[in-house]
Amino acid sequence: MATKTTKTARETTAATRAILAGIAAEAGIETLETRRSDSLDFHDLAVWTLREMLEKAYAAGRAAR
Repeated sequence: MATKTTKTARETTAATRAILAGIAAEAGIETLETRRSDSLDFHDLAVWTLREMLEKAYAAGRAAR
């Protein structure tokens, strides 16, 4: 029986990063990279936007199984 390994944040694949960046871009977030500036790294989001982003990320994870 094969076992599934879990990945840490550092092991996130380029494909996963691209999916997450696309979800963020739909919410108006330019990049998910740390830019060390409060005005660039912190965003005001409506809770419904955050919920939609989480739902899309969850769906992408489920589809990747």
